[in-house]
Amino acid sequence: MTPTRGILHLLAFAAEPGGGNPAGVVLDATALDDAQMQRIAADLGHPETAFVGEREGRRVAVRYFSPDDEVPFCGHATIATAVALAEVEGVGAYTFETAAGAVEVVTATEGGRIVAGFTSVEPHVIDLEDAVADRLLGLLGLTRDDLDERMPLAQAFAGNLHPVVAIASRETFDAFTFDGPRLRALLDERGWKGTATVVHVEGPLEDGVVIEARNLFPVADILEDPATGSAAAALGVYLRDRVGVPAPFGFTVRQGRHIGRPSVLEVEVPASGGILVRGSATSL
Repeated sequence: MTPTRGILHLLAFAAEPGGGNPAGVVLDATALDDAQMQRIAADLGHPETAFVGEREGRRVAVRYFSPDDEVPFCGHATIATAVALAEVEGVGAYTFETAAGAVEVVTATEGGRIVAGFTSVEPHVIDLEDAVADRLLGLLGLTRDDLDERMPLAQAFAGNLHPVVAIASRETFDAFTFDGPRLRALLDERGWKGTATVVHVEGPLEDGVVIEARNLFPVADILEDPATGSAAAALGVYLRDRVGVPAPFGFTVRQGRHIGRPSVLEVEVPASGGILVRGSATSL
């Protein structure tokens, strides 16, 4: 991967050529202030850009900026940053000190490429208030009759807080639309720094299940995020602690099909504690 003005451009979680979620990575941001980092992220226009700050060995301070705001944590930019560091320094373990807390990251070589996995901060699930849920559903053109009764509305946290909406019908999942500015206003009002997570599941909720996701992230020219690591981790704790899928278990998230960037995220959920999300990154 070749930097441009000290900035790496990577695609994380790509399922095929042309897929994945773009991220900027600045491997030495120690001389940059907040305004400069925000300006770089806005100029790049990627969903997030990661900035590596002070380091002590493999303990690394990392900050994440979308085109219009700092976010506490970003999963795909974490994978991209870890792969970029490992290409320079060799594979191994890192600790990323983020605004959400310490995130353990492990890199390894598999099949001739570097893969990375992060374990989220301590996750949790909380209720989604009925009035807020109705507003969110209304913005998506959905009603409660459209929902998968196995998967109740909730908010899940694994670095960012994500509302989780599960749609029963694939046709409805594929067809729903939303107004970006109005959804952005709700996300900002609720302090949802990440995405609104909308999912569809065919078949039983069990180990090995494949979940299709649309992560709504209206910012700048973006409406949907192609691959969302923090949301995948949040889904893991949601399935364990709210839905009651017996842990440990694993599942796959497929995302990005609706915007032409197919992506795949592999998730492992232990009986307690943080959620592991794995993937790789390649040059954009």
